[in-house]
Amino acid sequence: MPNTYYVGMSSLALQLLYRMFNAEPDVVCERVFWEKHAAQSGKPLLSLETRQPVADFDVWAFTISWEMDYFNVVDLLRHAGIPPLASERQDSTQWNGAPWPLLIAGGPGVTMNPEPVAPFFDAILIGEGEEAVPHLIELCRTGHDDRDALLKTLDATPGWYVPALRPSNPEHPHFRQVERLWVRRLADYDTSSTLYTPDAEFSNMHLMEIARGCGRGCRFCLAGYVYRPAREQPLEPLLASALNAIDHGYTKIGLVSAAVSDHTQIDELATALHRAGARLSASSMRMDPISVPLIKALAASGAQNLTVAPEAGSQRLRNVINKTQTEDQMMQAIALAQEFNFPQLKLYFMVGHPTETDDDIQAIVDFVLEAKKRFKRRIAINATPFVPKAHTPFQWEGMTGVDTIRRRQKQIHQGLARHGVEIRADAPDWAEVQAILSRGDRRLADVLLAIPPGGLSVRTFFQTLAEHGLDRAEYAGPRSTGSPPPWGIVQSGVSENYFHYELRLAAGQDRTQLPARQRGLSRL
Repeated sequence: MPNTYYVGMSSLALQLLYRMFNAEPDVVCERVFWEKHAAQSGKPLLSLETRQPVADFDVWAFTISWEMDYFNVVDLLRHAGIPPLASERQDSTQWNGAPWPLLIAGGPGVTMNPEPVAPFFDAILIGEGEEAVPHLIELCRTGHDDRDALLKTLDATPGWYVPALRPSNPEHPHFRQVERLWVRRLADYDTSSTLYTPDAEFSNMHLMEIARGCGRGCRFCLAGYVYRPAREQPLEPLLASALNAIDHGYTKIGLVSAAVSDHTQIDELATALHRAGARLSASSMRMDPISVPLIKALAASGAQNLTVAPEAGSQRLRNVINKTQTEDQMMQAIALAQEFNFPQLKLYFMVGHPTETDDDIQAIVDFVLEAKKRFKRRIAINATPFVPKAHTPFQWEGMTGVDTIRRRQKQIHQGLARHGVEIRADAPDWAEVQAILSRGDRRLADVLLAIPPGGLSVRTFFQTLAEHGLDRAEYAGPRSTGSPPPWGIVQSGVSENYFHYELRLAAGQDRTQLPARQRGLSRL
C-alpha cells in the first residue's frame, strides 16, 4: 500500500484483496506500507506479517487510491532496491539471479488514467478487481517462470493493461483500448472488513460496502464514473455481516458507499443495526430524500458529526456541477442535526468549479450563515480546490489558478471565521500538483523519478517538471475537446459523446434529467 499503515488499514479495497488472495491454500499475501522517511533511515523494507524482505516476494500488488500516492510508489521501489522502471527489470535480475517481482497495480488512482505511472508497472488492472483476482492467481501458478508469456496472456485478458505491449498513442497502428472491469453481481462478494486495528482512521470499525457506484452524475466526481453502474448489496447479507461483527465485539459499524442514503433499504438497515446495538458511522449521505431513520440511528450511536456536502454555495453553480440537492433539502437535514443533538455539523464545499465567480464564493458564506441559524453547535467547513479528473464531463476544464483559489479561500475565511465557524482548506499548490498527475501522460514518470529521495515539495516538483521541458499549463490548464487525451487508452464504459452532452448542459446551467441508471452507460 503506497501510504501509511494508518491510512492503508482504513482501505476496504486492501482488506478485500487480502482476504481473496489468502483464501487460496497455496497463496500467501502479506502487507507492506509506506512510511515517511523510512527509505532514508536505512531500515530494510519488510512485510508486516513475517518481516520478510519485500524483494523476496513473487508479486507486488499495489492498490492506489489517488494520484498523490504516485510519489510513494517510487519511494517504496527505491527503498526495496527494485528498479522502478519495468524496462529496467525486464533486462536484469536480482543479485542472486532471481527475477524481480511482478509489479501490478489497480485502484481508482490508476483506473481512469494509468499513464503517469505506466512505465513502473508490468501490468495495471483497469476497474474492479474481484473477478480478475482468481484468473491472476491461476496465471501465476501455471506461468510464473515464463514472465513474457504471463504478460502476453494478461495483455489479451479484458481489464488488464500491459504498458510494454500496448501503445498508448491512439495514432499507433496497434493501439487498443483497455475495457474497464466492473462486477455484475456485487452480492457474490463479501465486501466487508477482514482485519481490525485501533491504529487506523476507522479504529476497530467493521466496514461494510453497502453499495458501489453512484448514478447521481455530479460532473466533477471521479468516483461517480469509475464505479459505474450503481449497484447495491442486499439487506440480508449486510445484516448478517454486521451481526457477526457485533457478536465478536466489534460494535462500531461503518457504512461505506458513494451515497449511503441512496441504498433502497437504508431505512430498514439503519433501524435494524440500531436495534442490534451497533454504533453507526456513514461515509457519505444525500439529502434528497433525507433518511430520517439513518440520521436518528447515527445520533443514537453517539456519532459526533453530521456531514452535508453542498459542494457549491449557489443554486446556479450546483446546477453547473449537476448537484441534485436543493438548499431547502440541505437545510432540512441541518435542522435534523440540531434536533438530534449532533455535536458538530460538517459542510463540504469545493472552490474553483468551472464558471465560478466571487458571487458564488459569497454564496458559500451566506449558506453557512443560514445553516448557523438552524444549527447552534460547532460548524466546520472544508473548502477543497476543484481538480479536473479524467473520464468525467469536466475532464477538459482547466484548474482555476492557484492565486484565485487562495484568494477565494481567504474570502470564505474572512466571512465566516468571525462567526465561530472552523474553516479547513486544502492547499491550492498541492491541488495543482494533483491536477497535473490526474490528467498526465507517461512523460511524468521521468519527473517522478527525478525528484530527489526525501526531497518532495511543491517547489521541487515544479522545478523538476520544468527541467524536463514540461509546461504545467499544458497539464493543469484547459484541454482541447478535439485532441486525444492520454487517458484514451481506457475504455471507461461511458461514451465521449455523453461527456460532450453533459458539458453542454453545464454551459447552460442545466442538470441532467435522465434516470440515474441510464446516465452515460454506453453498454453493460
